[in-house]
Amino acid sequence: MRELEETKWKAQWIWGEGEESPRNAWWCFRKTFTCPDQNPEGRLSITADSRYVLYVNGVRVGRGPVRSWPFELAYDTYDVGYLMKPGQLNTIAVLVQHFGVSTFYYVRGRGGLLAQLDFKAKDGSLQTVGTDDSWKASRHLGQDPRAQRMSCQHAFAERIDAGRWDESWVQHGYEDSEWKGARIIGPAGMAPWHDVMPRDIPPLTEETVYPKRVASLSRTVPVPWTACFDLRNHMFPGCEDHANAYVYAGFMATRIVLFGGAAAQAVLGFPYAPPLWNGVIMNGVHYPKGAFRSNKSEKYLDVELQPGDNLLIIELAGSDHGRGLFMAIDCDQPFALRSTIDILKDNESPFVSIGPFEGYEYIDHQYDQTAKSKQRLIELCARADGHLPDDLTTSDRRIIEEFRAVRQITDCSELSRFNSFLRPVALDYVSRESVLALAMMKKQSEPIALPKQLQNAVMAHSIPAVIPVYDKADTELIMDFGRQISGYITFELEAEEGTIIDLYGFEHMRDGWIQHTYYLENSLRYVCRQGRQQYTSPVRRGFRYLMVTVRGATTPVKLYSLRAELSHFPVAEIGQFQCSDPLLNDIWEISRHTTKLCMEDTFVDCPAYEQTFWVGDSRNEALIGYYLFGAEELVKRCLELVPGSKSQTPLYADQVPSGWSSVIPNWTFFWIQACQEYVERTGDLIFAETIWPHIEYTLDHYLVHLNEQGLLYMNAWNFLDWAPMDQPREGIVSHQNMFLVKALRYAAQLAHDLCKKDAEKADLYTKSAEALAAAIQTHLWSEQEGAYLDCIHADGRRSSVFSMQTQVVAYLCGLAEGGRKERLERYLLEPPAHFVPIGSPFMSFFYYEALVNAGLHKQMIDDIRQQYGTMVEYGATACWEMYPKRTDGRIIPTELTRSHCHAWSAAPGYFLGAHVLGVKAKRSGWNQIAVEPKVCGLSWARGSVPLPREGAVDVAWRLDDKGNMQLQIWLPEQVDVEARLPDGVQGTVEIYRIG
Repeated sequence: MRELEETKWKAQWIWGEGEESPRNAWWCFRKTFTCPDQNPEGRLSITADSRYVLYVNGVRVGRGPVRSWPFELAYDTYDVGYLMKPGQLNTIAVLVQHFGVSTFYYVRGRGGLLAQLDFKAKDGSLQTVGTDDSWKASRHLGQDPRAQRMSCQHAFAERIDAGRWDESWVQHGYEDSEWKGARIIGPAGMAPWHDVMPRDIPPLTEETVYPKRVASLSRTVPVPWTACFDLRNHMFPGCEDHANAYVYAGFMATRIVLFGGAAAQAVLGFPYAPPLWNGVIMNGVHYPKGAFRSNKSEKYLDVELQPGDNLLIIELAGSDHGRGLFMAIDCDQPFALRSTIDILKDNESPFVSIGPFEGYEYIDHQYDQTAKSKQRLIELCARADGHLPDDLTTSDRRIIEEFRAVRQITDCSELSRFNSFLRPVALDYVSRESVLALAMMKKQSEPIALPKQLQNAVMAHSIPAVIPVYDKADTELIMDFGRQISGYITFELEAEEGTIIDLYGFEHMRDGWIQHTYYLENSLRYVCRQGRQQYTSPVRRGFRYLMVTVRGATTPVKLYSLRAELSHFPVAEIGQFQCSDPLLNDIWEISRHTTKLCMEDTFVDCPAYEQTFWVGDSRNEALIGYYLFGAEELVKRCLELVPGSKSQTPLYADQVPSGWSSVIPNWTFFWIQACQEYVERTGDLIFAETIWPHIEYTLDHYLVHLNEQGLLYMNAWNFLDWAPMDQPREGIVSHQNMFLVKALRYAAQLAHDLCKKDAEKADLYTKSAEALAAAIQTHLWSEQEGAYLDCIHADGRRSSVFSMQTQVVAYLCGLAEGGRKERLERYLLEPPAHFVPIGSPFMSFFYYEALVNAGLHKQMIDDIRQQYGTMVEYGATACWEMYPKRTDGRIIPTELTRSHCHAWSAAPGYFLGAHVLGVKAKRSGWNQIAVEPKVCGLSWARGSVPLPREGAVDVAWRLDDKGNMQLQIWLPEQVDVEARLPDGVQGTVEIYRIG
């Protein structure tokens, strides 16, 4: 159907009744129509804000759209003719999840669905079924809109009551007569979706994977009360339009009413206490953070509750990025939470806020003197001592005194003094329960020997696992998928009505200890209807382990299956690597698995905690993706998304598309480098011409930040590595200046390659790079230390900190010459003891590049063995975000890393192919390549490296007993190859051509 290849939109945007952009709303839409009396050819184009799942005659067809800026929203097109029934009624059904808040991968628009089915009628004419007011619409009545945010990066967790909603609504025969007609909200092209663009990548995979085993069984007793609070959105109404942090000082209060006529012991738990949490005041007694028992981010306090009212005030002073405040109360006597306000409206919770007394929106590249003053005031509010600086204004002093006065309140009557600051917290911002808090804080937990029949739950057959029931307790299983995964949970079970199934995904467990996903509510609550039922979650999650807790059951639940639909960018595993060292083989495998899991509709940093496209990370991930999969299509999409952040800042944001307006200058510099490397990889000059104006635009805006010394002076998130190096948010940061030199050189190279008309700008960037390099040599080198210092602070103070990171970047960017270069090469091999060491696998990527440039290939491989070998030793199935913490040189097993699957860490997937196999490009487009393997202490290696257009380069080399090498190369006929044996190695080269 050639005439259907481009959608000419006749459909209109539709939505349901009520709010334009409701918080966490699931809407269901249906359209029934008659298909022509012949085998139809039909294509259905669809998009939605925020996400959709599409069904045709009960068959799930796809989900989307891919992440995009709202002003150029992507749409998908599916061939659905094979699902349509000629001459009969057919039904399109769409579930739309509207977030109603901006996240790190979504910018808030408004609720909407746009869909259009085009097919040929019997006479050959085209007919259209498009969204309009003839479509039926209903809220998903089984979905709880009060489910809390998963995290500040994500949208919402999932709370489903299957008894309140008939899942057969997607089927053709479903009775929808009580549904209301959809509401037309405008034509295609309306705001905020000014352009609706066809999807530029293929659909993601959905591959069914089962757990490998049931790892444990426990009898558990839950604490009686848990919740999670979205304080940011309550404290600052209207902030749903963006995802920036707020810094503020205020309180939240409630009454704990104890029944029974006697005092009782209780535990106040904050299973995740975010940075702004500053302790509590209970019945007038102030308990600061230090009074709580701590276990990482978990905070617990033993208190005595008095009969009747107990006033609880939670102190808040600091930064709130929307991470949520998780809270739990454990007490053996009955209690209830009541508001301090006598009369509440229907949508008001038992909590009130007091304040904020001071606050501001934190935007890292707009941090001015006003923000600094407010920051200081908030820090003074939080201080426990009474001393106040003499330079405070009368107004500021009054704010601090009022804030501190709240700590003295002993009962509710005293709150009247603060009536102007009191505001009820809406139920929308208080979840009914927190599955994460219940998983972390339990009244009792008793391990039970695991019956073998429970392993039926992980097997792909029809015999169910029968989950035992315990008196006055819940049943907890932990399912192990055997490796990190990312996708959609689905399960089938038989249960009695009202049985609760809580699912909680986490990444790491060892020797019975669970590493909980602090501040990530990676959970799903499903309340069963009667009988056998199946559910597939529309929410993407990353995890390895799945805690399954059955609550409130009086008869055993039969679990027929629990599995996941593994979802990632569709790639073939073209890249291959094997060698004589089994450890390197394992390291390469976890690098490949990591990269695949972190390839969604963009590269993402991790499949669990964030699912965010971080621009700087993706430069390294692009190189890895080229060598593992030939991922040029995804790389291009990532690069083209970045300029959309121009609406937030001309410096370009560090994660896109995102509601968080944040700048890491290095991340923009890496993006420029990645654009040049993409052109080198593909030879795509059309891309180069279209991306060039955007590179030019942002570089010009960075160059205006050069100071009188000719150095880049930035007030932003001046970040490179998670390590105690000196990289202040304001000042001259050495590594940033150095990477700007490199970005200018890459931009100049791209301009020269592009077309001669940009030669003038290319020359300007070349001269700017050399001038900046000279300024770095003059101002950022320490003769006394014989190294580049980390920074010059805003007050002109030269940093006393020297780091390996800065020396690596200086060497990598080609800044050191002569004796300075020789000194840096010695540091690469033997860093001085007082230099800050490299703190993350991300930084190691640049370290490995520097080692390779210095010809130190074996040292690079040795470091990979050491650093990544530790991951393998501790059971990693994917690469960790961080290197483990150590005490006295020993690894702390409970401090290995945050994320256990992080794409910025998969460096071996690139370096083993590029240097042990030795496959690299000689010319743009890879029409000419070089194969120059490095031995690195190995006796043999073999593998494949994808080419950008077709085929791959296969390499095998082996050393004989005398140290001679046999090198074999297989490659397409049209690719020229220059093969070289390692220096000092004799042998033979055999080249085989594939026609």
